[in-house]
Order: sequence, then C-alpha cells, then structure tokens
Amino acid sequence: MLSEDQITSVLGLLRSQPVGALGTLHAGEPFVSMVPFAVLPRAGALVVHVSALASHTKDMLTSPAVSLMVMGAAGPGSVPLSLPRATFQCQAQPCQESDPRYPEARRTYIDRIPQSRELFDFGDFSLFILAPRHMRFVGGFAQATSVVQPELASVLSVYAASAA
Repeated sequence: MLSEDQITSVLGLLRSQPVGALGTLHAGEPFVSMVPFAVLPRAGALVVHVSALASHTKDMLTSPAVSLMVMGAAGPGSVPLSLPRATFQCQAQPCQESDPRYPEARRTYIDRIPQSRELFDFGDFSLFILAPRHMRFVGGFAQATSVVQPELASVLSVYAASAA
C-alpha cells in the first residue's frame, strides 16, 4: 500500500512530467521510446496519442503488454538513485472514435498536450489507452513500493480531484 506521502509523490510526477518512457516488445527484443501521455482518472488509466509510422505503435498492436515509466527531472547535484519514478505495467488498447471512452480520452489528451490538437487531423495518429495492472513506485533511494489493482485505479482516480 502507498502512504499518503507516496500518493502525493506519484500524483506530482504524473502532473509535472508530460512524457514517459514507453517499453514495448519489438521483434522479440525490448524497445523503449518517448511518448507524451495523459491520465484518464475515471478510467484509472493512461492515454497516449501515437503515429502508425512509429515502431511502438506497431509493437502495441502486436504485443499489448507494455510498460510506461515516468521519472522526476534531475536537478543540479541530484543523485540519480534518489529520483522519484513510477513504472506502470499496462495492457495497451487501441481507442478508436467509436469507443465510448474516445471523447474523454481525446479531450484529456489535448488538455494535457495542447500542441497535439492538429495531430488529431492526421490519419496516421490514434489514441491508445494504457490500462495499468501494476505500478512500481520508487520515491528515492531504498523507498520502493508495488501497487496492484484495485488500489492503483483508486490512486489514479484521485488525479483529477487533487488537480482542482
């Protein structure tokens, strides 16, 4: 279980860091890329908007088990092992316009990444919902905790309420 301080740290990471490292399986090998993301609090999930031309998009369609790591920024003199980070083990699901989650996912993503609005007009970009099953949170050196569902969905649902 996460403490209140850890929940605050996780939510702070998700709010302050607009990009994460997306891990996929590419031709049988691990592959990591950078993706902007948004949080869908009511769904207890994350959302990414990706191009069909990108390797990670093809990877998610082939093998939907993915990982998204969000890490705090390193400052001058910071100790790398002390940087907070959260790694989400997820199931990637395409979110087509016909999906009932699409309007909220699109709005949430554009609110988070306003520069992406024009990319929604490009035919090769699409949304993926990353439904987390597990999260490993490291708040600093020797401060690690694992969280699974349903606690993880509960933590993500606090995202919207605490942003107000």
